[in-house]
Amino acid sequence: MLKDLFTRDDLQTLVENRTGSCISLFMPTYRKTSQAQQNQIRFKNLMREAEMMLREVGSREERDLLDAPNRLLEDKPFWQNQCEGLAVFVSQGFFKYYCVPVALSEEVVVADRFHVKPLLPLLIGDGRFYILALSQNQVRLLQCTRDNFASVELAGIPQSLDEALKYDDIERQVEASSGSSGRAGSRGVVFHAQGVGEGDTKENILRYFKQIDKGLQRLLPGERAPLVVAGVDYLFPIYREANTFPSLLDQAISGNPEGLRAEELHRQAWEIVEPEFLSGEMSAAELYEQLAGTGRSSDAIEEVVNAAYHGRVDTVFVAVGVNLWGAFDPSTGKVLLDEEHAPGNEDLLDLAAVHTLLKGGTVYAVQPDQVPAGGALAAIFRY
Repeated sequence: MLKDLFTRDDLQTLVENRTGSCISLFMPTYRKTSQAQQNQIRFKNLMREAEMMLREVGSREERDLLDAPNRLLEDKPFWQNQCEGLAVFVSQGFFKYYCVPVALSEEVVVADRFHVKPLLPLLIGDGRFYILALSQNQVRLLQCTRDNFASVELAGIPQSLDEALKYDDIERQVEASSGSSGRAGSRGVVFHAQGVGEGDTKENILRYFKQIDKGLQRLLPGERAPLVVAGVDYLFPIYREANTFPSLLDQAISGNPEGLRAEELHRQAWEIVEPEFLSGEMSAAELYEQLAGTGRSSDAIEEVVNAAYHGRVDTVFVAVGVNLWGAFDPSTGKVLLDEEHAPGNEDLLDLAAVHTLLKGGTVYAVQPDQVPAGGALAAIFRY
């Protein structure tokens, strides 16, 4: 189960946090309780690696920085409730972790800012989608990638039609009482909670779905990843009427989802979203080729990093599993490349992707042979 969703707001927070040495730690995790000890052993080894790196950069905060993750190491229930991957971010006065439905590779980066590229599939168009499984008796939300999924805790969202109506009627009574002048015969002043068997109408279901939609907007602010609804056929048109989520897909998973395991929901949803992802990526790749030689596209690292930083990049392809270490000086626009990770440098692919996302652009994290022009990155400029 997800401990915390990773959103664009989180990305912004991590990018802006540049207080001293920043530790970014990534690792795959086991879901099964019987293998939880291996999660702890792996995390302990990565912590030792982070400690060595801190010594290499001469960090005076070494001991204090590792206090919070060391306490996490002793939290046995935490390690028994994992997803596919774990990301941990630590700096002076800052500690945050994310259990994510992505099998992250082991990696530790100590630099003057957080390294976030391994989590970008959770934010970009070709890596993440949601499934909202709806019935009158149950609500489930799954955050998914192509290969994995994880349940999302739905705090503040009604779990059934009956619960929604009771909550909604209480709110209406409070509003009516506070706004009523006490005139007899005024309509809509007193409401009584109705169970599923008594008030099972389109109007009540619409009220139920509006509460769910409102809860999703609070849970996923600014989210643009596709949302697939699973439910019986007559419910989907009602949900579409209630929906304000910008990326709700027209096609739904038909049938009562209560009897479907998460694995089956994920399989059926991927059949729906895969064409959406491929279509967008292919169109972007074709546009890149069309713009070659016009000044509107480039695979030059210095040009792309500068453009991303200043909000000129509309779309960027970055190669997964590839790092381009170096340094970027925003005041001069200069980019220096290094052969390997060293104190003071950063992954320039990470930098380009992050600033593209933060300024409203699109990022495709693809295999190296799928990057247009055959390099490590390729960008389409807005102007």
